[in-house]
Amino acid sequence: MLRVVLAPLSWLYGIVIAVRNRLWDDRKKVTFDIPVVCVGNITVGGTGKTPMCEMLVKHFSEHYRIAVLSRGYKRRTRGYLEVGVGDPYRRVGDEAKQMKTKFPEIVVAVCRDRVEGVNRIRGEHPDVNLVILDDGFQYRRLEPKLNILMVDYTRPIWKDRLLPLGRLRDQRSQMRRAHYVVVTKCPAGMTPLDKRITRNNLDLLPFQNLSFTRIVSGEVFSAFGRGELAVGSKVVAMAGLGNPGPFVEGLRKRFDVCSELLFGDHHPYRVRDLRRMEAALEDAGEDAVIVTTEKDAVRLGRGAKIPEGLRRRIFVQPIEVGFIEETKHDFFKKLDYDVRADRRNSFFYSR
Repeated sequence: MLRVVLAPLSWLYGIVIAVRNRLWDDRKKVTFDIPVVCVGNITVGGTGKTPMCEMLVKHFSEHYRIAVLSRGYKRRTRGYLEVGVGDPYRRVGDEAKQMKTKFPEIVVAVCRDRVEGVNRIRGEHPDVNLVILDDGFQYRRLEPKLNILMVDYTRPIWKDRLLPLGRLRDQRSQMRRAHYVVVTKCPAGMTPLDKRITRNNLDLLPFQNLSFTRIVSGEVFSAFGRGELAVGSKVVAMAGLGNPGPFVEGLRKRFDVCSELLFGDHHPYRVRDLRRMEAALEDAGEDAVIVTTEKDAVRLGRGAKIPEGLRRRIFVQPIEVGFIEETKHDFFKKLDYDVRADRRNSFFYSR
């Protein structure tokens, strides 16, 4: 019954998106004299944009002065803001806060109008010579030098539908605008046949670079203090993500996951949620702890309102992007070349 109700809405949404894309296809876009690299997707929910942005920051910081620009999703402010290390996430957004916390030396800014955002960064930080645009694929007024599109392997887009019937926020045909397509959350034992099937289903153009990646778990650390967590420990998996499945499955490979505490994407934690955490730990036993994501840890804040006993039992699982079959070198070798390439004389940009 629900599908019958949502199907017409999905059809109407598709018409609106199609008209919007057609109008933007025919309009002149704003470009900049420094490289702008956009990391985006065409679905709602987590596809691994933030870990990819972090990887790009680590790589390009060796030779460029980096700035990261996002819209600051669900922040309580408007306009352009430069993110400070001490800013609360409600002011700048959890992803921007996480980025600034991990890379305090780079410029991190939020602005819904990405053209205004890049202009402000250029004006206030003239030494910046590369901008990473976090979640800007649907912002058509600005034309990045490179588009990196993230696709979740666990949720095949060729089987998906447009909102609200499915999770697609954009037409699948818009994938043609991507220069790089990165398939995320792939299984470690992915076979050549699996890759070939995925490539065929994505129906990419010859110039589009395709990479396959998986989630690599870092060392778990205490969210509000010091302490280590031994492999096999009893844990409550807690996350407020669009697609928490891969996170939970990753924990199951290393720990004894006795329960799950799952919230909506970008969930703002409140006092009642702290009580749910305490109840989950009480059910799990005295030796159990909560393991959550870096993004959720940002939304928990500095822990001032969290009881001391609960703070000691909250741990964080960081994740990184891991390329299948050691293709990371090839990915960045080509990316470095394309960032430096003169778009006026490159076939890559002449399509």
